[in-house]
Amino acid sequence: MSKTATKRSSRKPAATATPATPVTTATPAEAEPFVWTKKHLLGLDELTADEIVHILDTAESFREVSTRSIKKVPALRGKVVANLFFEDSTRTRMSFNLAASRLSADVIELVSTGSSVAKGETLRDTVRNIEAMGVDIVVVRHKQSGAAYMLAQCLSASVVNAGDGQHEHPTQALLDIFTIRQRLGSVAGKKVGIVGDIAHSRVARSNILGLRKLGAEVFVVGPPTLVPSAITAMGCEVCHSLDEVLPRLDVINMLRIQFERFSSNLFPSVREYAQLYGLNAERMRLAKPDILVMHPGPINRGMELTSDVADGPNSAILNQVTNGLAIRMAVLFLVNQANQV
Repeated sequence: MSKTATKRSSRKPAATATPATPVTTATPAEAEPFVWTKKHLLGLDELTADEIVHILDTAESFREVSTRSIKKVPALRGKVVANLFFEDSTRTRMSFNLAASRLSADVIELVSTGSSVAKGETLRDTVRNIEAMGVDIVVVRHKQSGAAYMLAQCLSASVVNAGDGQHEHPTQALLDIFTIRQRLGSVAGKKVGIVGDIAHSRVARSNILGLRKLGAEVFVVGPPTLVPSAITAMGCEVCHSLDEVLPRLDVINMLRIQFERFSSNLFPSVREYAQLYGLNAERMRLAKPDILVMHPGPINRGMELTSDVADGPNSAILNQVTNGLAIRMAVLFLVNQANQV
């Protein structure tokens, strides 16, 4: 045997590597479908961002129902919805009424004038008696903050808050957010200004909560008497000059000024308020060309908005009304679904 061969044969065999675990390309796990679990809708404070998005997505699926020749789906057939409005309303009451009807529910209505509450009966007793008639969902609007929460604790039916005092108005905020997403494509990263009586506005509070949870930057604008500095704890920025902040905004939501505030001397006059905080054609020149103009209604024309702005190309006010129907259909459908589990 040659020396070369001897040398080769005297070498130690090379260590055999342990076979590596086969590398497999992991396919992303399919996201489990979102399951709605809340039998009540009392406010946006208690909702997660995912829950808000689920309501918006559900509303999207209901939006086309209004375009059909027969504008009904059987989602709540056999269910009874009670609309209990202890505070004046037109848009919200009619919207909930029509939403329940579009879902094929039976609807009963109660307003405070002439009701048992006006005769001295407690709200709790009145609503429990109504529930005893076989009601499945109670929609309540009340001037006292926390009224919807109180009813949710004593009823088996689902409770939907249609506005309680100065606390929250969740479906108004949801339809506002839905409109922003529909018109601008997304909410995250958008700069939204809310202008007016922030201190007393449940619409402002619910909007701030919802918009912040979905990643928007929120500015609240108004005179110091109507914009408490403590509102910054909710994660928004306080501004007292509309002209300064307007060029930065993607969306401006003009709140209704309630004329009952004048007796409180919170600002001197309608004219001064309109000059400083009203949105008119001249002021719109400071804004981005594609700014979205919103208002929860009803509008005090010439005060919060002039007619050329309210009816102009940037206005989404009628879209808000249309979208309110889809949002309320979604909410009624979801809370009923959760109450069946």
